[in-house]
Amino acid sequence: MDFKSFVFYFFSTILVLASLRVITARNPVHAVLFLVLAFVSGGGIWLLLDAEFLAMTLILVYVGAVMVLFLFVVMMLDINLDRLREGFWSYLPLGATVGALIALEMSLVLGGSYLNLFESSVPSAAGESNVKAIGRLIYTDYVYPFELASVILLVGIVAAIALTGRKRKPTKAIDPAQQVLVKASDRLRIISMPAEKKE
Repeated sequence: MDFKSFVFYFFSTILVLASLRVITARNPVHAVLFLVLAFVSGGGIWLLLDAEFLAMTLILVYVGAVMVLFLFVVMMLDINLDRLREGFWSYLPLGATVGALIALEMSLVLGGSYLNLFESSVPSAAGESNVKAIGRLIYTDYVYPFELASVILLVGIVAAIALTGRKRKPTKAIDPAQQVLVKASDRLRIISMPAEKKE
């Protein structure tokens, strides 16, 4: 087994195990950590396939943005923070293991690329980057599916806004034209009352 196959099977095993732990972990913080590990493992597999743009997009978008949103949602859950703070040291081994696996995966991919242990199986044209090739394919051969996907996403955004939008409460609006036409005699009535004498 060559080095590239070993790294692929290593990443695939970690990706499958981390994905299983995402759905079986009872603690939401553990599930988020395992999801980060799964995303980084998926990014490593993309790097092995010489798809650097997709790997960096996966890590920057999902780990950088989506996971922040997930952590924000987890923090807004009704979790007893005092109990979590008391068990901080119990989370340290899991966090250190996930961090060490991510560092090991990054070192395997970057070290293998630096030492030329990977044989490039995807031929690339001279002077053409991965991003340029993806852009040319998206906007030439797959332009209709790309546009269809963008329309579906737009419909989803509009539907989400329409479903969550609430009707505004009716306000007591006053027409300024009616206010201008009001006369003092319509609003004020003077009544003469006999004065009462105190005894």
